[in-house]
Amino acid sequence: MREEKKLLLEEIREQLDAASSLVVTKFTNITSTESWNFRNILIKNEAEMEVVKKRVFLKAFEKSGYKCTIEELDGQIAIIFIKDDPVGAIKAIFEFSNQTDKLQVIRGEIEGKVYNKEELLFLSKLPTMNNLRAEFLSVLEAPMTGTLSTVESLLTSVMYALEEKKKLEEKNKG
Repeated sequence: MREEKKLLLEEIREQLDAASSLVVTKFTNITSTESWNFRNILIKNEAEMEVVKKRVFLKAFEKSGYKCTIEELDGQIAIIFIKDDPVGAIKAIFEFSNQTDKLQVIRGEIEGKVYNKEELLFLSKLPTMNNLRAEFLSVLEAPMTGTLSTVESLLTSVMYALEEKKKLEEKNKG
């Protein structure tokens, strides 16, 4: 194996080991602008895309303990390495795929479990971890907000009652 391929193989292995999840995609005719925009979207979702040759990818994949056959890979492939919450990155992948029709999801691996395209599409429709946290906080916040508005309305009604009493006293004096 040539030195460049060894370095590439080692680089792919390092990315595989560092990623918590990955998505294998097939792409065709992606322009440099589209690729640049897509990569920026992936970076925002803590993911990174790498275009690799199939044989180098399969060797790196195998050395990292994953299983994949060359029959599963058709055409030019790009691997998307996901570092954190996979749902956000998977949403971005499917949005780009739907907008351009130039990227097809082949399969994915999330925390050691293999997912096919349909399963990944289902995952892409789930809320992200940040959205779930926001929903949870709103559930916790709702009772406090209700309590606060009740106390506030009680204080306001007492203030109105005192003002009315003051007006009546002034009217009776005058």
